[in-house]
Amino acid sequence: MQSKTNHCKIVDCTIRDGGLVNNWDFSVEFVQHLYNSLNEAGVDYMEIGYKNSPKLLKGADQAGPWRFLNDDFLKTVIPNKGQTKLSALVDIGRVDENDILPRSESMIDLIRVACYIQDVDKALELVQTFHDRGYETTINIMALSNVLENQMIEAFELINNSVVDFVYIVDSYGSMKPNDMSYLVDKFLEHLPNKRLGVHAHNNLQLAFANTLLAGGKGVELLDASVYGMGRAAGNCNTELLVTELQNTKYNIRPVLDMIEQHMVPMRDKVEWGYNIPYMVTGVLDEHPRSAMALRNSEDKDKYVEFYDQLTTPETANK
Repeated sequence: MQSKTNHCKIVDCTIRDGGLVNNWDFSVEFVQHLYNSLNEAGVDYMEIGYKNSPKLLKGADQAGPWRFLNDDFLKTVIPNKGQTKLSALVDIGRVDENDILPRSESMIDLIRVACYIQDVDKALELVQTFHDRGYETTINIMALSNVLENQMIEAFELINNSVVDFVYIVDSYGSMKPNDMSYLVDKFLEHLPNKRLGVHAHNNLQLAFANTLLAGGKGVELLDASVYGMGRAAGNCNTELLVTELQNTKYNIRPVLDMIEQHMVPMRDKVEWGYNIPYMVTGVLDEHPRSAMALRNSEDKDKYVEFYDQLTTPETANK
């Protein structure tokens, strides 16, 4: 019997999304080990960081090199590229298109453009530029749980007429339940019949894996994940779960387990990510996790009741 997920491909975001946890402070050895592990595991894409431009970023000099990838540097990191393609994310207003080489001269295969719904037109201009330079492209509309239907329909019209290859359903706040995900995937399929889809889920409610599988089963092709779930705040769907679950014989879990054992477990002792109560609270309230991240970095990090009361008391919630 043919599985419903034979079409799915995994995009591992450990370095890019995980970098939001440790300011992209990954050693070259860590990134090399991850690339080799993912390549051996059969993972389709590795998002090796952001391709934003340092001159357009505050605090760029404090961040690791994966925050604004340099093509010459990448050639030294991955001298022998395997089957796993490389991806990079850019943000509207933070990338100078003159810093993007033609794909034929770059290590990167896929450039993903992240934006909020009001900037879809700007995102698609960047997509056109990257497409013309030979890259595969995606548009990732963030914080979809807070978008009104009429805004979405307008965005779909622009996207339909664009060259973008993949359109992402992004659960930025980790607030979506499976029925929300199902509803959104149906909407995207209905309004974007000629576009391929991707999904990026966060784990605030411990539903990232379930939501990702559900999307894959409905025809979404690119499934974002990260090894050991490493990503901002509650983290992402786990690469190791997708590798074992997707009914596709090309994936192999063993190299991913090796990466976790050698590198992720020691890193988890130094920096925190993954499901915990403050992230659950912001997920339930459909809010950006920044308040929970600030709490976890303070001496009051385990004062859950006080945090909950702060976010849910009307007179303070709207300050």
